[in-house]
Amino acid sequence: MARAPSPPRRPELPGPPIHPIRRTLRYAVVRLVSSLIVRIYLRLEVEGSANLAGGPCLVCFSHADWTDPFILMAALPWRPRVYFFGPKEEDMRRGGRNRLMAWVGTALPYKPLKSDLLEATRRVEAVLDAGGLVAIAGEGRLHAGERVVLPLSEGAAFFALRAQVPLVPLALNGTTWLGFRRRVRVRIGEPLPTAGQRPTRETVAALTDRTWHALRALAADFPDPGPPGPFGRWLTEVFNEWPEGERPAPGAERPGLPAGQPE
Repeated sequence: MARAPSPPRRPELPGPPIHPIRRTLRYAVVRLVSSLIVRIYLRLEVEGSANLAGGPCLVCFSHADWTDPFILMAALPWRPRVYFFGPKEEDMRRGGRNRLMAWVGTALPYKPLKSDLLEATRRVEAVLDAGGLVAIAGEGRLHAGERVVLPLSEGAAFFALRAQVPLVPLALNGTTWLGFRRRVRVRIGEPLPTAGQRPTRETVAALTDRTWHALRALAADFPDPGPPGPFGRWLTEVFNEWPEGERPAPGAERPGLPAGQPE
C-alpha cells in the first residue's frame, strides 16, 4: 500500500540551534538590557499598547535609525514575542549587529537579491502561526525627517493578508537624532483588518495605501529635533547606512506619496 505523501515541512522558528529554554533566556536578557539602556538614555513614551492585545499580528513601523528595533524591544509588550523582518543579508555572521540579532534569534533575514522570498514568506508565517509578532520597517530604508513617511513596500500588506492577521501601523518618532534624555515616542495605531481578503494585487495595494496614510497621521505632530552633542551624533549615525552615502540635508526628503496618489 502506497504511503501518503508527507506534508511539506514548515521552517522552524528563527534562532540558534540550542535548547528552547536557553533561547528564551537570551531573548529575555536582551529585552531587559535594551529596556534598561533605552529608558536611562531616553525619555520613552508609548501610546496605544492596547492595539497589540489581540494576539499575533504584523507591525509596520517607520524607520529613522539603526536603534529602532532595540527601542521597540524596550517599548512593546513582552507577549506576543517580537521578531523583525530583515536585515537584508546573505550571511548573518558578518557584522556585530547581525551576529547579535542571530544570537538572540529575533531576525528573519532575507537575501539582498530577494531570491529566497518564498522561504522568507514561510518563516514569517511560521512566526505568526506560533503566535508571534512580526515587525517590518515598511519603507525599506532610513529617512531623516520626523514627519516623513517614505513610500512603503508591499511586503507588509502581502504577509498580513496571506496570514490573515491584522496589520498594525506604528510611528516611531524622536530617533532622527538621539540626545540624552530626549523624548522618543512609540505611537501604535489601530489594527487594519485583513480577515476574508485574499492577497491579490488590488488588496495588497489598497492595504499598503491605508497603512501609509495611517503612519503619516500618527507621525504628523512630532517636531524635528536639532542635532545633539558629539556623543549623541555618533550614537545616532554609528551603524546607519544611508543610500545616498550620508544623511540627507534638512528638508531634502519630502513625505513620499503612494503610487497613484495626487500631490
